[in-house]
Amino acid sequence: MTKKIFSFSSGKVNCYFDASFENPERIFSHDNTIIITDENIFTKHKRKFKNRKTIILQPGEQNKIQSTVDSIIRQLIELGADRKTVLVGVGGGVVTDITGYVAGIYMRGISFGFVPTTILAMVDAAIGGKNGIDAGVYKNMVGLIRQPSFILYDYSFLKKLPREEWVNGFAEIIKHASIKDASLFSTLESGSIQYYQKNIEELSSLIIRNVLLKAKVVANDEFETGERKILNFGHTIGHAIENLYGIPHGQAVAIGMVAACKISTAINGFKDTDRVENLLKKYGLTPQMAFDKDKAFDILLKDKKKVQDNIQYIALQKIGKAEIVKLSIDKFHSLFTGL
Repeated sequence: MTKKIFSFSSGKVNCYFDASFENPERIFSHDNTIIITDENIFTKHKRKFKNRKTIILQPGEQNKIQSTVDSIIRQLIELGADRKTVLVGVGGGVVTDITGYVAGIYMRGISFGFVPTTILAMVDAAIGGKNGIDAGVYKNMVGLIRQPSFILYDYSFLKKLPREEWVNGFAEIIKHASIKDASLFSTLESGSIQYYQKNIEELSSLIIRNVLLKAKVVANDEFETGERKILNFGHTIGHAIENLYGIPHGQAVAIGMVAACKISTAINGFKDTDRVENLLKKYGLTPQMAFDKDKAFDILLKDKKKVQDNIQYIALQKIGKAEIVKLSIDKFHSLFTGL
């Protein structure tokens, strides 16, 4: 097991890599811990949850809503959860988002930690303290920034992870490389999902590299007033498409990244759209899709990155270097409809 500690304004986050959820005594106790997971994870890994207080959710983004939060709170009360209770979210991004949000509001805030079970959650969703729920088609419209006390990485959960979830997660890894790490981008170009599935040590190194990258950005700008915004590369358009059509997050972000590359070309002459698109395809992502631009743009107008009549858009100057560009809504609409 490898331990790394990250410091944020609200406290430290202990990350335990190559650890075991089945023997977590050094990290958290059984006595006053309540697990939150979903039906898919619970069914595939029943043995891991034996003799543990567990709240089981319906899976899927469509359940990341207020009624699910209300149900969890009712169950916490029934289970006798108090201010010393620790919530542990075991699952993908939906589970970690909801767990962190509930922990932030239950009894005005209790401790929590994550055991991410997907590639996407391991490299992205579990890191950074963003917790929240959706409001209709508007993703993560309600939430808070609050750091977990720990994140435990148990790679055994990945053994039963469907291929489409590996693909989903690598979209965020490619995003990190595109905005901040040209060397990682080149490394990914010479690899494949199959390679990382067969080489657990290389996979562990890749996950740690991505965690370090995102944690450093977040530590420098925890409440997203500056640099942290670059982590939204591909997400402005991607989120709109994701909620409009219900496609997986990674696929939506892949489409959003290629759109962002094309907009980057129009803004600053970015030259490597084909390279980004080819890498996405190499990892099983489909970076092109016909969609209703009028409906998508209506959703974009409610995006959290819109401020008055401008939107803060993430563009690429080159592979490994992103920038925040303030565009007027009219200018962005022109670029968007021209895709």
